[in-house]
Amino acid sequence: MNSHLVQFTVGIRRSLILWLTLVSLNVGSVNFFAQQRPLQTQDPNIISPGNLSLEFGFDFLQNVQYPQSGLRGDLTSLGVIGINLGLGEIVEFQIQGTAHNFLSIDQRIPAPITPTLNSSGTATSDFGDIIFSTKILMVPEGKQLPSFAFRPSVQLPNASTASGLGLNSTQFFGTFILGKHFGKLNTFANLGLGILSNPIQAGVQNDVLVYGVAGIYPVSKNVNVASEIFGRWSTRQSTAPLGTESQSQFRLGMQINGAGFRWDFAGIAGLTNKSPHSGITFGVTKEFRAFHIPTLSKSK
Repeated sequence: MNSHLVQFTVGIRRSLILWLTLVSLNVGSVNFFAQQRPLQTQDPNIISPGNLSLEFGFDFLQNVQYPQSGLRGDLTSLGVIGINLGLGEIVEFQIQGTAHNFLSIDQRIPAPITPTLNSSGTATSDFGDIIFSTKILMVPEGKQLPSFAFRPSVQLPNASTASGLGLNSTQFFGTFILGKHFGKLNTFANLGLGILSNPIQAGVQNDVLVYGVAGIYPVSKNVNVASEIFGRWSTRQSTAPLGTESQSQFRLGMQINGAGFRWDFAGIAGLTNKSPHSGITFGVTKEFRAFHIPTLSKSK
């Protein structure tokens, strides 16, 4: 059996097992949902202690570029997973990843990394990188001042350079998060630093500015309109290592609450020459009580 087909089957099976297992733990649904999908910009709000928010989605992006391997084409991401766990009043732990990425290759140019493609040379696939994050609420929202949080993240190199889809290097991000409500409109912004390793030359890194501005507006009791601009800006515009160049996206979509889930979809437009040209994303989110935090009794 083709090795890419085996990876695809295993990745989807793992995603479905994880989804079904976590949903089966539900012992009492709650009405509050974390305001994440289909946005990438982080909201400073923290999930209630002991609650678990599970996100599952699919992405399709056109004209995606991988300069380190010289590949360009349409990317289908199956099993885009987000796990958000409330650990306390001010702390939330997050895991993000993709079960399987499949690139239909439209163009291939010479590059430092030579990927291993399928027998026809028209496609490649791999698992996605995994990101571990901790969101810490430092200042809650007041009447005048916005809420303030900090989110350190580490991206592990699950995708390999052999497929042409990965950098095979560990990345670090530190992001400050601001949030403020203006009537029904929930606005939030991210600003931080990313340290990206050079996938070609050892011991060399690229520092990037990561940013995002987003808003969510409820048009009815169960329907929200969500939009954002997010991306990264390379501090080395002309000499950025391949695979770490500036990228930016615009997203506009909706969140729909129904049947105990929150469904979402959004259109995507690239804003830089290294960004995907366009695309769509859709998915579903379920939040429920995962565990109860014990109350510590005071010693007399």
